[in-house]
Amino acid sequence: MTKNKEPAGEPGQKTIVLVSPHGFCAGVRRAIDIVEAALDQLPHPIYCLREIVHNRQVVDGLRRKGVIFVNDLADVPPTSTLLFSAHGVTPQVRSKAGERRFNVIDATCPFVAKVHTEVRKYASLDYTIILIGFRKHDEVVGVVGEAPSHVVVAENADEAARLSVKDPEKIAVITQTTLSADETSKVHTVLKSRFPKLVTPAQSDICYATTNRQNAVMALADRVRTILVLGSRNSSNSNRLVEVARTRGAAVHLIDSMPDLDTVPLDGLDEIGLTAGASTPDSFIREVTAQLKRLGYARIEVMQVATENIHFPLPPQLKRIDNTGTL
Repeated sequence: MTKNKEPAGEPGQKTIVLVSPHGFCAGVRRAIDIVEAALDQLPHPIYCLREIVHNRQVVDGLRRKGVIFVNDLADVPPTSTLLFSAHGVTPQVRSKAGERRFNVIDATCPFVAKVHTEVRKYASLDYTIILIGFRKHDEVVGVVGEAPSHVVVAENADEAARLSVKDPEKIAVITQTTLSADETSKVHTVLKSRFPKLVTPAQSDICYATTNRQNAVMALADRVRTILVLGSRNSSNSNRLVEVARTRGAAVHLIDSMPDLDTVPLDGLDEIGLTAGASTPDSFIREVTAQLKRLGYARIEVMQVATENIHFPLPPQLKRIDNTGTL
């Protein structure tokens, strides 16, 4: 782990310790680039089924640019351009979109798409598939839809200990991509003890960005007493960052909007830690940092824990745009 300081500031100034990586992951960046390219290249209006990513600032910003977010395909006129969110959708939704002749642009994160592929593979072999995840989360809803009769959702170790399966000799496990590695490990332990022949993916389903941000916030929690996690309340990965940091003993506050910052007790804090969920835009990070500077945190120290250089291409319907900007 390396530490870089910018700017040096004056001696005695209070410090923001900004951990990196933070903010947009490659899947979120791709999804937002897809929306921006669609707005630029395709006839309006542009519709999006559910939130493109789970972040209020991002969704509100795109809505101001003309994107129409809907929760039901019935709200989209036939032949319209329709975006699928980064969280993916069920095959049933894809089929209905085809029937209504939508011009579908798929912004599903490639890591989420990998989990869909795993479900189809195991279901074709007649396995029971245990999906570790939050059953109401958009990603989990989409994955379950690939094979509803084969998938059983376990949200935690207690549920894993109680669930029933058709054939204990044919069990596979997959994971929502934005979970806490620690909690997932607990569920895996229970499942392994119950089903010795449990089949697991060759590589973890938990996304690299989720792992990197959780490792980073753990390192940050070992350094500072109080941490601000910038992210929306409905963001799974942001909430997992809060949980992970709290397990290390830090006081953690989820900052969904600027008024949330007013509720944070800053008295006596010479250092405050800062990170952001994978769907949190740079603009909000800058806004919070600027406000903290006005409150006396004039010095910023960047704690670099990992480096990310992953970029995903856009769908073939859209022209390539530059999506390699630094965060």
